Amino acid sequence: MNVQPPTGPLGQPRGVAFVVIITIITFGIYGLYWAFVTFDELSNHTKTGVGGALALILAIIFYPVIPFLAGSEVGNMYAADGREKPVTGLTGLWILLPLIGWIIWAVKVQGALNRYWESKAGPAVEATPAPVA
Repeated sequence: MNVQPPTGPLGQPRGVAFVVIITIITFGIYGLYWAFVTFDELSNHTKTGVGGALALILAIIFYPVIPFLAGSEVGNMYAADGREKPVTGLTGLWILLPLIGWIIWAVKVQGALNRYWESKAGPAVEATPAPVA
């Protein structure tokens, strides 16, 4: 099987603490938004996956599938890029531990996403000072 490296637009890194805290504060509502946006970004970048709309529907109807699916899609994105998978579908097993397991899962998956997006964004361009006249 010949897998093409992902070439679509990059997703947006999100603060891990922000994702965890806002999801808790909003009683999971931000988690629905996160699922939609994250899966939409993954789908746009890799040209595969469930996409944002289906992920949102799954999150509303049967949320426990999202942690397994997210770990799988993020790991597959790394693999398609020729890199080792930092997370897999099995990473979703962390949610079996009440609250702390979900936090560990979020740190692992969002952290892996952030590292991927940042690695593809390239080095920051430094501003060159203007010449003195």
